[in-house]
Amino acid sequence: MKRARILIVDDELIARENLEHVLKREGYDTVSLDSGVKALEELEKNEYDLVMTDLRMQVVDGMQVLERTKELSPDTEVIMITGHATVSTAVAAMQRGAYHYLAKPYKIDEVRILVRQALEKRWLKKEVTTLREVVKSQKGFPLLIGKTPHMEALKATIAQIAPTDSTVLILGETGTGKELVAKSIHSLSTRSAHRFLAINCGSFTEELLAHELFGHEKEAFTGARGVKKGLLEVAAGGTILLDEIAEMSPTMQVKLLRVLQEKNFFRVGGTTEIPVNIRILAATNKDLKKEVEQGTFRQDLYYRLNVITLQVPSLAERRDDIPLLCQHFLEKFSAAQGKHVSEISEEVMEILMGYAFPGNVRELENIMERAVTLATGSTVEVAHLPMDLREHRFEVQRRAKTELLTLEEHEKDYIAWVLNQVKGNKTKAAEILGIDRVSLWRKLKRYQLDFGGEG
Repeated sequence: MKRARILIVDDELIARENLEHVLKREGYDTVSLDSGVKALEELEKNEYDLVMTDLRMQVVDGMQVLERTKELSPDTEVIMITGHATVSTAVAAMQRGAYHYLAKPYKIDEVRILVRQALEKRWLKKEVTTLREVVKSQKGFPLLIGKTPHMEALKATIAQIAPTDSTVLILGETGTGKELVAKSIHSLSTRSAHRFLAINCGSFTEELLAHELFGHEKEAFTGARGVKKGLLEVAAGGTILLDEIAEMSPTMQVKLLRVLQEKNFFRVGGTTEIPVNIRILAATNKDLKKEVEQGTFRQDLYYRLNVITLQVPSLAERRDDIPLLCQHFLEKFSAAQGKHVSEISEEVMEILMGYAFPGNVRELENIMERAVTLATGSTVEVAHLPMDLREHRFEVQRRAKTELLTLEEHEKDYIAWVLNQVKGNKTKAAEILGIDRVSLWRKLKRYQLDFGGEG
């Protein structure tokens, strides 16, 4: 990290030299001036991370230095130096934007702590500003936040395939943002003026899924008083995402294959072919090749869907995007709740950067929504994190003292810990982890964790 630059302004030589000596020993770059007039001239030419100014000086006093500093560089922090007799004035200065004050005579440790805290706030502001600029710069991909190589490669591929009408198979763990990838493909396609619809194939029975996709004719079943258009008609000219495609029944797989091959379909209870003008995208968190080998997914349908495959990286694979995502979610939930939570403490960011995130981006989003809801000031603190995440942090710190763990070992430990906390209730554990039960079962099998029962 670049060394902090600190401007010291005091008309007392001994006071200036003492401060400069302490700060240089701490590794800071310092400039020392003996008047407010010189300080104003210096601030016009150079920017500083921190200004430490005496309050009472001739001609130009500390309050004027504070005001000019904030005009020229609003993010620069200012510490007022004052005698006991002017503490009330120093407090007034804080109300005008000063970070804090040092009352003479001050202790060396007091200086060190206050300066470090002021600089942490300065760097946090700069980081937030940078993150906001990066988030705003995601032109063409407002839904896909990230600048890591994995995400840049994904965006490049999306930009290349979006203008085509090819079927796309989107693969990725639960919570990685597969639907956002599908929406991005649609928004960059020639079909963007028409509708984008998504349906989770695992949320419907075979019969209900057929009605949702294909619609039905009048009197197709008891209670069908009129014709209902299915999603394939409703989204005509646009794009449809078939999420969790691996959960589709064999019968529905045959019907979907016909749609892809013949470009038409029949409504439930109908005999008239209805032409299809729609782009079909499919997504799954399963390995479809294995599903084909096991006989649960049709090979011919797999080949029809697998024209182009996109692999959405897990959050563990794009860990450097966590600060960007946090900033995005802070702004999203602050706006939604009418709050002004704009910063994340360094300790919180350290915890998040060291966490395995088995629930991926969706889990991070849930964590940030909770944090914004609980925050009473402008900064997310450790106390705003879920208890299980805070406790997991201490367990990781304890383990780190004796051994270094791989990311998978961290995830295994955390999943086991959560299951212990909920007494083996897998439904509740999956909810806490931010993943579905299928993903949890898969991870239990991979890590050979035996928690028995069906709960």
